[in-house]
Amino acid sequence: MSRQAPWSPRLQAPLDRWRARGASFQDGLVAVVLALLAFMPTLSNIGAQVGDLPQRPVDALGIGLTLAQTLPLAARRRWPAATLAVVAGAFAAHQALGFATTFGSLGLYGALYSAGAYQVRFRRRLAAAASAGYVALALVLHRLGSPQGIADYAAFHLTLAAIWLVGSSVRMRRAQEAEQRRLAAEVATATERARIARELHDVVTHHVTAMVVQADAAQFLITSAPERAGEGLVAVSDTGRRALTELRHLLGVLEATGEDADPARADRAPALGRVADLIEQARRSGQPVEFSEQGERQPQPVDVELTAYRVVQEALTNAMKYATGQSTRVSVRHGGEHLEITVVTVVTGGSDSPPADPPVVQVPGSRGGRGLAGLRTRVRMLDGELEAGPRPGGGFEVRATLPTKARPGVAP
Repeated sequence: MSRQAPWSPRLQAPLDRWRARGASFQDGLVAVVLALLAFMPTLSNIGAQVGDLPQRPVDALGIGLTLAQTLPLAARRRWPAATLAVVAGAFAAHQALGFATTFGSLGLYGALYSAGAYQVRFRRRLAAAASAGYVALALVLHRLGSPQGIADYAAFHLTLAAIWLVGSSVRMRRAQEAEQRRLAAEVATATERARIARELHDVVTHHVTAMVVQADAAQFLITSAPERAGEGLVAVSDTGRRALTELRHLLGVLEATGEDADPARADRAPALGRVADLIEQARRSGQPVEFSEQGERQPQPVDVELTAYRVVQEALTNAMKYATGQSTRVSVRHGGEHLEITVVTVVTGGSDSPPADPPVVQVPGSRGGRGLAGLRTRVRMLDGELEAGPRPGGGFEVRATLPTKARPGVAP
């Protein structure tokens, strides 16, 4: 194994250059090489042969028929049916005239394989025509005195049919692989659309909710405490700027594809370290929030950081909508294998308690229902757990447990 490793790069480079040449160049080169090998004396006894007629000396006609069995392979992928017709006709004439076997007769096998692998339309008709042509050749050879019997002709026909079937199996496998790639692309597209929908929901819902609460508070302060109304309007403005920043980031992610993707964009994605900004925003909206963090914070994968951030964001959004002004506690505990997030809203009076799965903030012309359902999807994709529901003593609690190491290739 160790001796073969140094040769791998040397073999890979020529192979890459060969693949880069294109099908036309590759097939043309193969056809020319086969034509040259057909005139090598050492290979004269290797090839396809049927009939066993008395050998005829090689002349210009024999050379032409040999070339007609090899050179047309240059178009075997572009025109497989025409290639098979020319090569098979030349082979039949070469056998019927009694010319000696040549290495170029292997071109018949290549033409049959190419017809099975690359012919798209009229495949059955082509196979039937080829079989009929072979039957006609067998009758001609029999009339010319061929010593071969029905069993010999049948065996050679089975060989030709097997080569056709090999090409057909390759074609079917390629079609299946193409279909699998198409289905995988559709699944990836649907998954990406769902992810984008969740991101848009989280960004828009949270910030719009905060702006609505802040605007209501500012409207109240205009009449009760005009000197403080300006603070509420400033809070609305700051929240709007935050929403625009996150939306620009999300649009940037959508626009970034392939080589155009900017690795620095990941640093601008909301992360667990920015939960303090959510807490401050909720406080400025009039929501009393207590924040505690236990354990030593460790660097986490981007999907874990973003999911944890969204859990806190969605919980605070629901608290501001359904329990405005009520005490809310946010707790983050860093463990060795799990990250635990708990958001508890203590509601007094009972009647204002949020439902077990509260709807999102309604914008005119929109439909809700993505709140906790979206969070559950995010957490499940990371092999985590999410529990949300009313507390026995009143209020509402959201608890999420996330593994510190996310599965590779999973996007929240």
